Amino acid sequence: MPSYTVTVATGSQWFAGTDDYIYLSLVGSAGCSEKHLLDKPFYNDFERGAVDSYNVIVDDELGDIQLIKIEKRKYWFHDDWYLKYITLKTPCGDYIEFPCYRWISGESEIVLRDGRAKLACDDQIHILKQHRRKELETRQKQYRWMEWTPGFPLSIDAKCHKDLPRDIQFDSEKAVDFVLNYSKAMENLFINRFMHMFQSSWSDFADFEKIFVRISNTISEQVMNHWQEDLMFGYQFLNGCNPVLIQRCTKLPANLPVTTEMVECSLERQLTLEQEVELGNIFVVDFKLLDGIDVNKTDPCTLQFLAAPICLLYKNLANKIVPIAIQLNQVPGDENPIFLPSDAKYDWLLAKIWVRSSDFHIHQTITHLLRTHLVSEVFGIAMYRQLPAVHPIFKLLVAHVRFTIAINTKAREQLICEYGLFDKANATGGGGHVQLVQKSMQDLTYSSLCFPEAIKARGMDNTEDIPYYFYRDDGLLVWEAIRAFTAEVVDIYYGSDQVVEEDQELQDFVRDVYVYGMRGKKASGFPKSIKTKEKLSEYLTVVIFTASAQHAAVNFGQLFLGMYPEEHFIETPVKEAMARFRKNLDAIVSVIAERNKNKKLPYYYLSPDRIPNSVAV
Repeated sequence: MPSYTVTVATGSQWFAGTDDYIYLSLVGSAGCSEKHLLDKPFYNDFERGAVDSYNVIVDDELGDIQLIKIEKRKYWFHDDWYLKYITLKTPCGDYIEFPCYRWISGESEIVLRDGRAKLACDDQIHILKQHRRKELETRQKQYRWMEWTPGFPLSIDAKCHKDLPRDIQFDSEKAVDFVLNYSKAMENLFINRFMHMFQSSWSDFADFEKIFVRISNTISEQVMNHWQEDLMFGYQFLNGCNPVLIQRCTKLPANLPVTTEMVECSLERQLTLEQEVELGNIFVVDFKLLDGIDVNKTDPCTLQFLAAPICLLYKNLANKIVPIAIQLNQVPGDENPIFLPSDAKYDWLLAKIWVRSSDFHIHQTITHLLRTHLVSEVFGIAMYRQLPAVHPIFKLLVAHVRFTIAINTKAREQLICEYGLFDKANATGGGGHVQLVQKSMQDLTYSSLCFPEAIKARGMDNTEDIPYYFYRDDGLLVWEAIRAFTAEVVDIYYGSDQVVEEDQELQDFVRDVYVYGMRGKKASGFPKSIKTKEKLSEYLTVVIFTASAQHAAVNFGQLFLGMYPEEHFIETPVKEAMARFRKNLDAIVSVIAERNKNKKLPYYYLSPDRIPNSVAV
């Protein structure tokens, strides 16, 4: 009788093992096997991190194995099990891999296909077409769109973390990680004492040092020692945590009545302000999004304030960017003067502090929350709803949405909800942060997520003219590495543009993003469909870059870009493409490390060895 060797790998995360009964059935082209209990006498099967092998003998020839069925039945109590993969050795000596990387909860059955990526057009056998369809039908019931707040991109239909599908919840290890990181951050920032400082007058600028007392690294020390200086102020717009706002000024803002006479002490080329604008030496950061946003009034004992500044900056003869004029609100007038470097020291410093405060609100709410977290969640939900696990684009993207939906659900529970941390710590809390996201949706366009286009749109693309914009330089290197990788994957599975256009699952994925994520707004520029291999590669680059590099530039992470610990792809050509991708990333790491040598203020946020695969923190 035919004999198969079944090798079962259990996950290594906490509580991944199970004591439940595990049954396996084989489905072949010539028939189906009986249900077999996978159990070895006097042995604890399916322990955490274990790889167990079993001999399965069947009565008849099964032909080509098409599916395997895994059934879990209760032993003492419901015991979730994380199955990584199953490898099957056939009677003729062939090996077939069945990736899973899923939790099996309660008493349930899952059906797995072999690990070869397939488009729908590649499936000609009815049972495989049926499996594909049923998987998506099940997922679409589990992954439902929901409007958390009007005007936001739609999110997952879950009120709290435990309501999420088990496969996208934090595993216990990651959940503990989240709590510890959250607690550590609160401890490091002395959050209670920090809040108290804001509820009373500060006696000295040295009080700022209390914020940094337990945060010790090269960058924080440099900022702490030089934060009052104009050079540091300008540098942060290029390479700080929010390097996406500065743009070249092609025309002085009509609502900023600044003149040459006002700023001539800052202009080093003996030219008028208008001439400096024509030469491309003037830059602007406009916080008009904050204009009209409600200030936090959740604590009647604490008065809080918001500004909506316009900051004019100048590229000096040393090619460094420095501020030359600041107006704290949008409407000019006697009560809204323009502050200058020639003003009294603390008047000018206070104006810069207001700008930095405004930058914080835009960074946290728009650059970070909306444009990385919420956008990546949209891509993730659409992927789970419209792409089966066998689809090559699912296999490509799944690592880049890992834990994203979970972290965002936690944020809606604890951070941006009513009475959450935003309400307690931010001047935009109490609803202002919600208004800010709603207002910013009009600027959330597809082209603004295409890194090279976004840089060019702000007039910041000339590397010789603006030589110290490391965010741009490193970002372009990483973007191109990702684009080359996605192009290789697309070439492997899509023989022509026609195959792209006729891939209905892919088109449904893209349409879900447009209709639900971008709320069907034509002005967003998000495609409703994709018709060419080149555009598909660009789209996939946007998804991966947003979830990895862009998030890294404004935050930090743990599982780094190019690392794919879950082997969803089993084909050699894709594995070779992944190896080339990692090699390209390693070369970028070396370039950045060399540049950073001996720099007092190194820039490494976009070094690939520090870029997380997904938005997971």
